[in-house]
Amino acid sequence: MQLRQLVDPDLVFIDLPATSREAVLRALAARLKAHGAVADADDLYDKLVEREGLGSTAIGRGVAIPHCKLADLERVVVAVGVAPQGVPLETPDHEPVRLFFLVVSPEGAPAEHLQSLAAISKWLKDPRNLERVRRARTSEELSDALRAPVEGVESG
Repeated sequence: MQLRQLVDPDLVFIDLPATSREAVLRALAARLKAHGAVADADDLYDKLVEREGLGSTAIGRGVAIPHCKLADLERVVVAVGVAPQGVPLETPDHEPVRLFFLVVSPEGAPAEHLQSLAAISKWLKDPRNLERVRRARTSEELSDALRAPVEGVESG
C-alpha cells in the first residue's frame, strides 16, 4: 500500500485553523462529515481526542498523524490538512505542526489501519516529499504533491 493510493483529493485541505490541536481535530472531523467520509463528526472528534490522550501523534518535522478507529466505517479514510501558522504540540523536535495526516479506520480492520500508518511513515522518510508539500499553495497542488511517486521510493 502506498500513500498515493490512500489520498482522496476531496480530503486534502490547505487551510486548517491553527489555534490548537482541538481546533484542528474538530475542523478535520467536520470536513470529513461534510464530504460524506464519516457519519458523525462529533464521534470522530471524540475518538481522536481519546487517542491523543494516550500520547501525542505529533512525530516531528512539523508532522502529526492523528488516527483512530470507528465502528460504522466501511473503509480506511485518509485526510491531509495543512495548518499554515503551525500548532504548538508535544513533538520530539519542538517544531510546530503544520501537516496533519488523519487516518480513520474501521474497528474491524486492524491490518489496514497499520498498513495505512506504515504507508505514511514510508512516504515521510524521503525529505523531498515534505519539501513538495511545503511548496504547495492550493489543495490541488498539495494533492498532487501527496500523490506523486518519488523515484526509488514509491514507484509502481
